[in-house]
Amino acid sequence: MATPQRRISESAPRPWDGPLLAHRHSAGPDWALAQGDCRELLALLPPASADVVFADPPYFLSNGGFTCHAGRRAPVRKGAWDASQGVAADHRFNVAWLAAAQRVLKPEGTLWVSGTQHGIFSVGFALQSLGFKLLNTVTWYKPNASPNLSCRYFTHSSELLIWAAPRPGPRLLHTFHYAEMRAEAGGKQMRDVWALPRPGEEELDGDGQGRVWTLTGPRAAEKALGRHPTQKPLALLERVLRASSSRDALVVDPFCGSGTTGVAARNLGRRFLGMDTSAEYLRLARARLEAC
Repeated sequence: MATPQRRISESAPRPWDGPLLAHRHSAGPDWALAQGDCRELLALLPPASADVVFADPPYFLSNGGFTCHAGRRAPVRKGAWDASQGVAADHRFNVAWLAAAQRVLKPEGTLWVSGTQHGIFSVGFALQSLGFKLLNTVTWYKPNASPNLSCRYFTHSSELLIWAAPRPGPRLLHTFHYAEMRAEAGGKQMRDVWALPRPGEEELDGDGQGRVWTLTGPRAAEKALGRHPTQKPLALLERVLRASSSRDALVVDPFCGSGTTGVAARNLGRRFLGMDTSAEYLRLARARLEAC
């Protein structure tokens, strides 16, 4: 876990004090949470104001299917926000929020989107249609993935993160702390397959060269204040932000859920703006942000 590096510059702008104020759920000196549809909330931010947008959008899986929970068959019921409206409608939703995110990104900023095979291909096509430049598709390997109960598929043990710049150009403008990532990878170029450290263990040498790390789901301490069904591990978000942002950067999460992106941002001395439609999850995110 990264060492906290707070002390945000007092002169750093606070975009949540503008038109977004009417939708503000809670705030601190270097973070704020807003409640509402991210497509509408992003439209209230100044253009070219965000350094990083990290999004873990709905996977649209809560439609009567089943999964494995604690070794048993369980229905997928994450909430109404995760219910599919059909392939075409789900894709239109992805195009709309990605276009809104594109508007608020600085030319040197970048977008990260996390997802599984159920929705990530729609996201990728939408990004290409909107004119984003795809930088990498990172594969996060999860060694403790739930088994496949039907025994009709390979076990789903990975998630994909698409990293993209808002526009192509004659030269690459985006922030990438290459030297830091190379040092973290044992002096070799960091690969786009991530298997980060397991809780309580040293980094695993997954490929014999120190370039692949193993990461299970969020640690118990990360869920001490409450749980979210699609919560991401803090170590994953800290690596994303260390790689693609600098101190005082503004990090925006349109689907902030339990606030892990914000905790990572605060730990690393970045500003954070999180958005969500759920008051319940915003309360959880607030508690975590105030405790970190």
